[in-house]
Amino acid sequence: MPSTRSPRGSRTPRGLLKPYPLSPYADRPPLETPALTVDGLLFARGRILLVQRGRPPWKGRWALPGGFVEIGETCERAVAREFREETSVHVRPAGLVGVYSDPRRDPRGHIVTVAFRVARVGGTPLGGDDAAEARWFSLAHLPPLAADHARIIRDALRQGTRTAVRRRTLTPRAPRGRRV
Repeated sequence: MPSTRSPRGSRTPRGLLKPYPLSPYADRPPLETPALTVDGLLFARGRILLVQRGRPPWKGRWALPGGFVEIGETCERAVAREFREETSVHVRPAGLVGVYSDPRRDPRGHIVTVAFRVARVGGTPLGGDDAAEARWFSLAHLPPLAADHARIIRDALRQGTRTAVRRRTLTPRAPRGRRV
């Protein structure tokens, strides 16, 4: 059985990942870096889809669907995966809302989140994974939210609702001008 290579190591005939030697850095301590998460914001008709957290921290509080980025995964794929796992709704990233990196934003440690506005592809909201429930909320009557999610929603709303349509392709829209 032939071996195949990956960026992180080599595949053995049994399919197990064997790490490459870390030569010049093997004698140094492991890197200490913040953990990376993603959050998704899905808006529709003046509402936003939120999940009720089923686990600590913030168990029972409402939050944006999201979670940790896995090794080898892009943030864009992670937000689609996490959204699907927590809400049963299939989405695709439609634009970047922002990066939130305050070391005190999460009691578990320094966790940086990349927040995306997402576009719905299909599915019906239903809580799953570590979300006890998924539900639409009016933007005028949001429940108390976990972490800094109220700030993330405010930032997305400041960007405007037309931003979602414009950023579907992640390219800027040409300025409007009068036709001659």
